[in-house]
Amino acid sequence: MDLHFGDSKPTDEERAAIDALLGPPESSWEGAARDEMRAADLRWARGGRAARDRRDLLLPGLHAINDRVGWISEGALDYLCRRLTVPPAEAYGVATFYAMFSVKPRPATVLHVCTDLACAAAGASALCEGVEARLGLGSGVHVERSPCLGLCERAPAALAIKAGDPVRTAVSAPATVHEAVLAASSPDSAPEEPPAAMAVPQAGDPGLTLLRRVGVVDPASLDDYRSHGGYAALRRAFDLGPAGVIREVTDSGLVGRGGAAFPTGRKWQATASQPDHPHYLVCNADESEPGTFKDRVILEGDPYALVESMTIAAYATGAHRGYLYLRGEYPRALRRMEHAIAQARARGFLGEDILGQGYAFDIEIRRGAGAYICGEETALFNSIEGYRGEPRSKPPFPVEKGLFGKPTVENNVETLVNVLPILTMGAEAYAAIGTEKSTGPKLFCVSGSVERPGIYELPFGATLGELLDLAGVRPGLRAVLLGGAAGGFVRADERDIPLTFEGTREAGTTLGSGVVMAFDDTVPLPRLLLRIAEFFRDESCGQCVPCRVGTVRQEEALNRIAERTGAAAADDIALLREVGRAMRDASICGLGQTAWNAVESAIDRLGAYE
Repeated sequence: MDLHFGDSKPTDEERAAIDALLGPPESSWEGAARDEMRAADLRWARGGRAARDRRDLLLPGLHAINDRVGWISEGALDYLCRRLTVPPAEAYGVATFYAMFSVKPRPATVLHVCTDLACAAAGASALCEGVEARLGLGSGVHVERSPCLGLCERAPAALAIKAGDPVRTAVSAPATVHEAVLAASSPDSAPEEPPAAMAVPQAGDPGLTLLRRVGVVDPASLDDYRSHGGYAALRRAFDLGPAGVIREVTDSGLVGRGGAAFPTGRKWQATASQPDHPHYLVCNADESEPGTFKDRVILEGDPYALVESMTIAAYATGAHRGYLYLRGEYPRALRRMEHAIAQARARGFLGEDILGQGYAFDIEIRRGAGAYICGEETALFNSIEGYRGEPRSKPPFPVEKGLFGKPTVENNVETLVNVLPILTMGAEAYAAIGTEKSTGPKLFCVSGSVERPGIYELPFGATLGELLDLAGVRPGLRAVLLGGAAGGFVRADERDIPLTFEGTREAGTTLGSGVVMAFDDTVPLPRLLLRIAEFFRDESCGQCVPCRVGTVRQEEALNRIAERTGAAAADDIALLREVGRAMRDASICGLGQTAWNAVESAIDRLGAYE
């Protein structure tokens, strides 16, 4: 593809997709036919601030093309670049950054078959081979072996996306060859997904806090949400004022639930105190860690809770605009959140004068497109702004210069929805749940070799054994992966590990985002470790050398020792340790810093290659 404005023209369909997003072009410079404009128009072009202010529409524009046609042609990219005044070389770099986009021709229907950890253990390899054999060449379906789709409780999983106007999707999970082929061939005829409550084995338990509405409240009904306590927390927030809200969140001891465990109140206070304006709020719903699906369940089962909690966070930090960055692989969550935001806006819970309090706030959804690295907050900001999703160096920190260079508070879905019980029950009562250093309830994503996979809510301090007993461990348990691919393995007999941030650290592992993945003795551990290495190699953004090279070297070494043990593997294990230390010490962001964790723990705790 030429990396300059060329002579390629968009098709009528491609032009219509872009114009539907951006409106008709205002000048010939933006791509309108010259005979439709005055001659003087040729001497006018949008530039300066006006052009820069439109750069953030690049990712939505790429989605518009990909959704309508199934891939992004040179002509379509050229037209989009003209409309946004973006250099084609930069737009090409963005388009090729994301796994869900293609700049090469492909069929309109793409079937993503998950081959990550939970699905691999549930037979994803055989599923892929069966689907490819059934569809064959010329079927009009492109089969894509995909990283985690966030459907781990229903492994193995497949997601079909059929381009068009509108784009159509179908999920098959747990998938058989027949059902996956049906979803790809006819998305409209595929069986409807089970309700979100099916992913919550505790659904309906009155003792739940964060999940109490999932399966009880109609996720499409704002009135039903309000009848079950919805918007009581926002009303209390207005009574307390911004400083009072931050004080309550600080006193509650709430820390980030995405894995970093940074105190939420401190982050909010630091953002609120910045003199530079405007301030922004970003909700990170791009949970791409293999084994993680808790945010998806909340988005699908209790969407208004997120709308309310984002409004509270914005009010406390002085933000009037919020962005919900949502995984591209979550079509039902997208529909639910679009509906919830529209209803809240129509009923006065979003907009210029929320609840008559004179406070203005609104939410815009930005879809990701398949990039694990965009779970890192600064990479996410770059993605929203229309650049490659590569992490930024810190400092400056996001509370000072975040999205669009302005003070920004970023939290994930689980962190934000914890704000609701903090305000309704009070900080003291909330802090009494859990332990002194890890307060409140925690959501755990349990999958793998268990009888009842799904999302579990437990107070911090419950042990690993107690959680596994709830989920029903199958015979022959060999290992448990805590924290996902970026986490660490523990042995089956380490049941007394307390599920707190400090407890897992003392045990030499990590709680991470709450992944608890069980593997029995039928799962080949070397193959599992190789899949983790492949994942990090694929997902490295390539910006820094330790990660870009280290993830490749890690995969190469694991490939060499996959069938070897003992002394034959010793040299490669020594190399893995050296590479792992280099990545941990010198990588820019958490991806490279944690890419060796799971492999190291499997070697040291499980004796994976002995």
